[in-house]
Amino acid sequence: MTARLKAASTDAYLAALPLDQRAALEQLRAAIKAAAPKAEECVSYGMPAFRLGGRVLVGFGAAAKHCAFYLWSDSTVAAHAELLAGYDTSKGTVRFPADQPLPVALVRKLVKARMDENGGG
Repeated sequence: MTARLKAASTDAYLAALPLDQRAALEQLRAAIKAAAPKAEECVSYGMPAFRLGGRVLVGFGAAAKHCAFYLWSDSTVAAHAELLAGYDTSKGTVRFPADQPLPVALVRKLVKARMDENGGG
């Protein structure tokens, strides 16, 4: 598998993934939808994302050895550094193994922080 798949839709992107990554990202997708019910799904930078108020909020994807939650915000990652201490983070990204999906409560906090940051919270 390449480092990053490109797809025209979230469903197509997920369908191309191995089962473990697909399951982890489906769980992440559901948690994002629950935290930001007014956000609409889109594709940004060739990967699944959510847009709210015309601005990209968060996204997610898979690489050869991990899944990723894209917050596209260094400040959100920095503000939640304590909660993210056990994860591999960099430049607005949280990486996690497919067999250890992000907790729903953590996803909710991060999505809400991004909504606040974008003025849509």
